[in-house]
Amino acid sequence: MNKNFMTVSILLFLLASGFLASHLLPGDNGRLQLVSEALAAEEQDHADAQTRYTCGMHPYVIQDEPGSCPICGMTLTEMKPTGEQSAKLATGEVAGKPATGERKIKYWAAPMDPTYIRKEPGKSPMGMDLVPVYEDEVGEGATVTVDPVTIQNMGIRTAYVTRRDIRRTISTVGLVGYDETGQYSVNSKISGWVERLYVNKTGQKVKKGAPLLDIYSPELVSAQEEYLLALSGNKSASGSSVPALADSAKRLRDAARRRLQLWDISKSEIDRLEKSREVRKTLTLYAPYTGIVTMKMVNEGEFVRSGMELFKIADLSTIWVYADIYENELQWVKKGLDAEVILPYAGGESIAATVSYIYPYVEPKTRTIKARLDLKNSNLDLRPEMYVDVRIQTRPVSQALVVPTEAVLYSGEKNTVFVALEGGKFEPRRVKIGVSDDQGFIEIVQGLLEGERIVTSAQFMLDSESKLQEAIQKMLNPTRVEPKQAKESADDLFGDESSLEKKSETADDLFK
Repeated sequence: MNKNFMTVSILLFLLASGFLASHLLPGDNGRLQLVSEALAAEEQDHADAQTRYTCGMHPYVIQDEPGSCPICGMTLTEMKPTGEQSAKLATGEVAGKPATGERKIKYWAAPMDPTYIRKEPGKSPMGMDLVPVYEDEVGEGATVTVDPVTIQNMGIRTAYVTRRDIRRTISTVGLVGYDETGQYSVNSKISGWVERLYVNKTGQKVKKGAPLLDIYSPELVSAQEEYLLALSGNKSASGSSVPALADSAKRLRDAARRRLQLWDISKSEIDRLEKSREVRKTLTLYAPYTGIVTMKMVNEGEFVRSGMELFKIADLSTIWVYADIYENELQWVKKGLDAEVILPYAGGESIAATVSYIYPYVEPKTRTIKARLDLKNSNLDLRPEMYVDVRIQTRPVSQALVVPTEAVLYSGEKNTVFVALEGGKFEPRRVKIGVSDDQGFIEIVQGLLEGERIVTSAQFMLDSESKLQEAIQKMLNPTRVEPKQAKESADDLFGDESSLEKKSETADDLFK
């Protein structure tokens, strides 16, 4: 039986050799050797994946492949694995990760945004599935390890990520101004000469219907005379037997009366003219509103033209306060918020107010937005152009995820928080921040989980150490350039005949 087995084996070997010799071209006899070399290269790459090379003069130069030191040019030598590394290689443990056993998930993160983390799987804002981040992967390459004595010497303090309602009190300065809806302008609709001023002082109080001035106008005298003639004509024509004549006289009377009314002659003055039949030389202008005269632009004896502004009257029983809001505070201020106006010149007396309007533009000089507050001013304690202090109570942000403000490192476009891990390790974590309150807390929109312990002091030293560790890790683990695939498919292997012919050997040399 052994003889038969050996005979069959020899026959199969000869048949295989004849098959290869018959199917290989004379110039392609080295293809079998190339296959052997490819398989050997694959095994060598697998072995080299666990072997690194370093320079005797510069031990921090470490490469995955043999070669020369880029600094001194010396030939790199193979690094011998330590006992601990050998044990890891033997058990299959790589990069500090356990070879067997279930790995514990720390949190779930978005693949495109590492600051978006959750305690359970789900979808990212971009619609992608969240990927698990294991505890042995947290802070890989940048985690800082500090011994307890150094932690105490550095003065590292920590706090926990918590949820709480945060609110802010906006303290700013305000400028008292007029209520624009209570400002009035008085002018004359006819030209003439001012014969008498009843109100001749700025700041004088006037009531609605009080006389302001007497004005003489030839046009006004003519209009009164025309009205008296129209009255007489209407009276004479009322008894006429011709209806058209009576109607015409009535319409003429009404037109003359309307002309006086359009010149702001009061009804009482027109009634007096009808009864007395006496033409008055002057016309009296009356105050249309109650308020304070804030501007007087006319004097006795002065000639005024129709449409000329004579007085400005303002109602100060209600005033406006313009509060300056900076751009970073605008997100807190909303219409309808309660506010407090403090009078610094009155011993800190305060007046309750409400934010009634937020102007939709920015003041170019101060770079602030005006928020308007409406106040009652019956005692005239507030006067336009006064400065006051304003405090606006904002609405709270309910159950926000917050950390102390000093825990966040601001470095340009990045905001970093150091998370305290077990064993004296500290992980730098990028976060997205929201609003901050006046109690020393800032909202964390993304990047932290409730209950995590974070560092609130000495972060700058940890940040420097973290960047150093990251640089060293990149140097120790350079990006490996993948070698050319050693093993190719049969079609690819035998496809490029021109390149293989240069390296091939004859079949006789191959099987000598």
